[in-house]
Amino acid sequence: LRRESAEAKAERIIDEELKRLGWTRVDLEQRTKSDPEKVALAARLRQETTLTIKDIAARLHLGSWKSATTRLQQLKRKEKSDETMLLL
Repeated sequence: LRRESAEAKAERIIDEELKRLGWTRVDLEQRTKSDPEKVALAARLRQETTLTIKDIAARLHLGSWKSATTRLQQLKRKEKSDETMLLL
């Protein structure tokens, strides 16, 4: 089996998500850095590839890697909170 490079896999995932959302690459640039769909895409890239947060932030126009990290942590906390609420 041929292994896909992290960059190629990231591009494939980005293309899939853009198609699903009906967005273009320009939409990634124009939407806010904290757009929930962009942050969710960043989380997917983080989970499914070995790209650094710096690379992910640059590809998705999320601002600095530090702010991207904060947004990913906020998403993770929200998902955890939502899970807890479902269990109650």
